[in-house]
Amino acid sequence: MSQSVLTTETNRRQLQQIISGLSDGVILAEVDQTILWANEAALAMHGVEAVMALGANTREYAERFALRYRNNHPVQLDSYPLARAAAGEEFSDVVVEVTPASDQDRTWVHRLRSLVITDSRGEPELLVLILSDATEWASAEQRFEKTFNANPAPAVICRLSDLRYIKVNQGFLEMTGYNRDQVIGKSVYELDVLEQAERKDLAIQRLGEGATIPQMQAELKLPEGGSKLVIVAGQPLDMNAEDCMLFSFMDLEPRRKAEIALRQSEERFAKSFRLTPVPTLVCSAANRQVVDINDAFMSLTGYTSEELIGKSIEDIDFIDNAQARAQMFASLEKAGNLDGQDLKVRKRGNEVIDCVVSADTVTLEGVPCYLMVMMNITERKRSELELVSAIEEVMQDASWFSQTLIEKLANAKSVNSANLPNVSFTDLTARERDVLGLICEGLADKEIASRLKLAPNTVRNHVATVYSKLGVHSRSAAIVWARERGLFAGELRVKNKP
Repeated sequence: MSQSVLTTETNRRQLQQIISGLSDGVILAEVDQTILWANEAALAMHGVEAVMALGANTREYAERFALRYRNNHPVQLDSYPLARAAAGEEFSDVVVEVTPASDQDRTWVHRLRSLVITDSRGEPELLVLILSDATEWASAEQRFEKTFNANPAPAVICRLSDLRYIKVNQGFLEMTGYNRDQVIGKSVYELDVLEQAERKDLAIQRLGEGATIPQMQAELKLPEGGSKLVIVAGQPLDMNAEDCMLFSFMDLEPRRKAEIALRQSEERFAKSFRLTPVPTLVCSAANRQVVDINDAFMSLTGYTSEELIGKSIEDIDFIDNAQARAQMFASLEKAGNLDGQDLKVRKRGNEVIDCVVSADTVTLEGVPCYLMVMMNITERKRSELELVSAIEEVMQDASWFSQTLIEKLANAKSVNSANLPNVSFTDLTARERDVLGLICEGLADKEIASRLKLAPNTVRNHVATVYSKLGVHSRSAAIVWARERGLFAGELRVKNKP
């Protein structure tokens, strides 16, 4: 054996001794791609115990181990790491998935780099592959990829070295209407996720430092024009040993549209509220403080808005009867609405008038309130009392009048009013009279059904018939109809002569 061969063999043994204990895997091969030796780390990374199990050369290695790139494309034979090294190519950070032909359910991920050792003349003498096990790293990256893509929160990742986007999830694409090619590879200057940000200077500073960007509102431009209001935040992270920034978003556009719709609705309500000729008051449901009144209410009561707004109903004390006031609010708290309750209202200056009040619950700027409308029936009440008094006076000397005639006399006022339907109480059946009486007591359909021991559907049919005969369309209108005729306010007594 020549001295040069001995020297070469000695150098190789020394090299093997040096690298045998390394944690990185090392494979040595001749320039003709014959595999000579591998350390224990390299064997363990292939799940074998002897170098012969790797194969004699690149071709046999490829028969025993299938290699795929991370994009799932198979590695061709002439692109296997040993073949590339034999072709004189030096590479680093090549990542491949390695699957043994004997167990295709098992896969490792290797990160490789090549080294070509030359002789004294500079000719290639030995090929070296240096491997590190990246299986756990790839598994963690795969989990991150799945989580990132499945996360419904819109997000993009940009590389800090060149500020270009390298990842985008489905949530961002759906929120903006961009496709993947319109995002990946673009810079933050082309697709500015910090457009019109509240604290853009701070965000740009933090981006340059690779530091956390706090949440802030921004306008995100859309591919078809226009923009979308979002909250954006940035979180630095490391991907493939590169510093990156994860931008995540919250879509505020639905909230903005809802706020605009609510504002427009409240503006329409405010206009209607001001212009309606019906006296109307709005108070808070929680503390009964007056929120607003319209011109008709001020005209009816004589109060000004400065005298009422901000004060509670109890403090103003414009409802003459404290018990009736308490009953009204108790009904509102229980049912949320009120239909035609009689109240005596004290005007500014202490004049008391009779009113019918209806109310409902409304929400203004997120605050539950009561909307109350009033109708002045003072003149009507006075006319009714005068009419009843006149009838009683007549009846003192007319004990022979029938009850039907008495009721028709009680309805005599309707003849003078062209707006009242030409119908009398006696035109109703006995059961319809019972239903009307219970409506005037303030009972709901279910309560009437319970009182009269009728089915709810039967009661609803009676109510519809009563409305039709009286020519009204609501409970409050039916109550007013009855009270205009002095019905259910107390029985008429006929005094007979002794």
